[in-house]
Amino acid sequence: MKKYKVFIACDTKDIKKIRMIIKETQNTKIFFGYKFGLEFLNSKNGRNYIKSLKKLTIFGDYKFLDIPNTCSSAIKAVSDLKFKYLTIHISSGLDALRAAKKASKKTNLIGVTVLTSLNNKGLKEIGYNKDVKKLVLHQAKLATKAKLDAIVCSAQEVKIVKSVFKGEIITPGIRFSSKKDDQKRILTPKKAFENGADWCVIGRNITKGNIKKNIQSLIKHLNL
Repeated sequence: MKKYKVFIACDTKDIKKIRMIIKETQNTKIFFGYKFGLEFLNSKNGRNYIKSLKKLTIFGDYKFLDIPNTCSSAIKAVSDLKFKYLTIHISSGLDALRAAKKASKKTNLIGVTVLTSLNNKGLKEIGYNKDVKKLVLHQAKLATKAKLDAIVCSAQEVKIVKSVFKGEIITPGIRFSSKKDDQKRILTPKKAFENGADWCVIGRNITKGNIKKNIQSLIKHLNL
């Protein structure tokens, strides 16, 4: 049976809450990794806690976006934390992607395409002329040139990305229902995996409320 892979978005600076999330997502039919975003990574005790984690698949969602030297230097600065995955915005440009990839060594470098909080209207507001799908396709080609290990994109664009990129595909914007919250481009976990995603990123749908009950809902949704 296929082992579905899910990154839990640990969007809190509460270490007690993080410990509970990790404890209650172990030994299930789903393989869980843990994604730490800017809120936790920039918190007072976040760095030391990350350093203490052992034998877990952890994902540092820094979303680096800067000049080549700064991106590569930042990746070197967090190398002691032993992240399995790190993110960089593909819009940093090819030179920055290549410099970051060189600095990442054994860490899988993930290229972030268009954020799932944006739609075509949002792209036009910040000056892009391409629509979402065309821009994501363009960025996926750039990720291939830079030899990145993975891509973050909406589950709606997985098939497009797979046509030009052969690494892992990680999909945020995952919802069990049609409730979007602050996202624009969403899809259910089942549909995301059917489209070819290697990982889903799920936050509030699992971490809000009863975690074990939410995981059981996910298992049922995936017909496991």
